[in-house]
Amino acid sequence: MPLTASQIKSAEPREKDYKLYDEKGLLLLVKKTGAKYWRLKYRMAGKEKLLALGVFPEITLAHARKLRDEARVDISAGIDPSQKRQATRQATKKASADAFEVIAREWLQNRGKKAESSDKRLVAMLERDLFPRLGAMPITDITPPILLAVLRKIEQRGALETAHRAKSYTGQIMRYAVATGRAERDISADLKGALATPKKGHFAAVTAPDDVGKLYSAIQGYQGTPIVQAALKLSPLFFCRQGELRHLLWEEVNWEKQQIEIPPEKTKTKEPHIIPLCRQALAILEDLRDYHKRGDYVFPSARGASRPLSDNGVRTALRSLGYDNETMTPHGFRAMARTLLDEELGYRIDWIEHQLGHAVKDVHGRAYNRTKHLEQRRKMMQHWADYLDSLRARAEAGNVIAGNFGSQNT
Repeated sequence: MPLTASQIKSAEPREKDYKLYDEKGLLLLVKKTGAKYWRLKYRMAGKEKLLALGVFPEITLAHARKLRDEARVDISAGIDPSQKRQATRQATKKASADAFEVIAREWLQNRGKKAESSDKRLVAMLERDLFPRLGAMPITDITPPILLAVLRKIEQRGALETAHRAKSYTGQIMRYAVATGRAERDISADLKGALATPKKGHFAAVTAPDDVGKLYSAIQGYQGTPIVQAALKLSPLFFCRQGELRHLLWEEVNWEKQQIEIPPEKTKTKEPHIIPLCRQALAILEDLRDYHKRGDYVFPSARGASRPLSDNGVRTALRSLGYDNETMTPHGFRAMARTLLDEELGYRIDWIEHQLGHAVKDVHGRAYNRTKHLEQRRKMMQHWADYLDSLRARAEAGNVIAGNFGSQNT
């Protein structure tokens, strides 16, 4: 008689293990501990064997019978289901050993000593952009279209240079797999010309963390007038458009809420814009307020308080520090912030875009309110200022200092 679900459920443990038989070799082994195991008894080459089919109740009676029938199909074809299972496990183990992430991490260990900051950026890019989609795949299963789809995701968030770096590093990993006998060729070569080319911008920017640390250190040591000093120091902290910075009015500084409130008529998008003030920016503004109380402009011109700082004020200061127009421009602080907030600190692109004052729309095509994600942006701006301080400290110390400045994108 075949087993019933109620029989299986009510089977109690005994002093010794015992078996309950179903049909066609299927049986339930009831252990003295109370555990219940499905087994299939079969013969292969005249030898009796047992195949484990799982544990009740995870494997129900109906499921156990399905597994039995599948195994019997193999047996009738002369295939030993136990050997088939072992071969599948070995293939799975090999596929795991040949997974893209496994080979990539092995390549990282064997690529030689590199700058620590460079390695950190590379690992962050792999873990953020490549491993989630390619990591578990056997490297030989990754085709040009699969890789291109992953790179397109990076392109879609506007990180064209990152997409090109991801393709380049994937090629290096592929070639390492070829050299170690785990791949036939580097499929990334098939994507030549498939990615959008990053546009040569009109505004040069420093974006490598080590270089940013040196620049930020130089900015803190700038010896110009207090007005230009403040404008220069606030440029990377605000990363707003230079026209918005230079034309900033004291009435736009909301001391109570600790934020800058730029009206729509002064912004490129014609939308009001809020800049949360980090501790460092507040201190600079407070010192500047104590220094001059003349006129409406936060950064008045040296030619008179009724005029704002010249558009060459910050640019000239950068030149005096050794940064010409081919290296760093005032507008370049925006590219610096966008790149590092995304690639180093891992913040959401829409938060960054809001803070840059770009036109960000919701799924219905409507412009977001100026206060969208404001609290998250406030924390982001403070984290950004602290991160700049850490890069400056590292540059001035000449070595790496301990600190947790990783992603705060929560």
